[in-house]
Amino acid sequence: MITEKTTETLFIAGAGISAESGIPTFRGVDGFWTVGSRHYTPQQMATRRMYQEQPAEFLLWYYRRFAQYRHWQPNAVHLWLKVRRLITQNIDGLDGKAGHRHYIPIYGRLDRVPVLHEQGEPVALLHAPWDEEALSNVPVGDDEQLKRLLLDFFRISSTTQAPEINTSLKPFVLLFDEYYTPLYRISQAQQWMQEATTFVFMGTSLSVGITEMALNMAAINKADIHIVDPQPVDLHDAQVRHHLMIAEEYIAHVF
Repeated sequence: MITEKTTETLFIAGAGISAESGIPTFRGVDGFWTVGSRHYTPQQMATRRMYQEQPAEFLLWYYRRFAQYRHWQPNAVHLWLKVRRLITQNIDGLDGKAGHRHYIPIYGRLDRVPVLHEQGEPVALLHAPWDEEALSNVPVGDDEQLKRLLLDFFRISSTTQAPEINTSLKPFVLLFDEYYTPLYRISQAQQWMQEATTFVFMGTSLSVGITEMALNMAAINKADIHIVDPQPVDLHDAQVRHHLMIAEEYIAHVF
């Protein structure tokens, strides 16, 4: 059993946490990185280049794949994590809805947007326009009207269809061809990793940059590593403790 100290135990959560709220994972059959648009794969769609070159297609895909989950609610695991030191890979914002005030959404948040800027520049986060009444009134299947509205709400000219630096808005999400910047609180995340004596990975495939970074730091610090997943990735490390269960079972039986 883990003896938890808030300032020393670091929880790193992935899409498996929100799956218990009904939101698809990233790499499952219906996952965000499995299902693409009509003409592009997710790896092609989820890029800064696509947003800049075909913003209407990008915003439509993002709206269909992410914004439709904006009203989903947190589950017991989100509520349990709200008083713990947490880095989440999820952009759904459910940890914020659960009342967590200091968690790090390392890949962004669905309910926020920044002004389009050169990566690394300081910029404020604004409320995302997903709940504008006009969007809600678009007839089902009318993608062209939805595209026009999205271009308007994200301050992109319908004539040029070209996002402008320091004018247009961009979804607050770290895309495949972008890198960690202060906007995503990467320095604070690294500090938490350095301070952690125990790492608990919950509902993550360990296949992204932040989990690799955390595993490397855990190895350097000789920290305890716990992986909570009914079908975990085998790290071939005798020091790693696997918990073959979903996160809700883990918090009920381990703590």
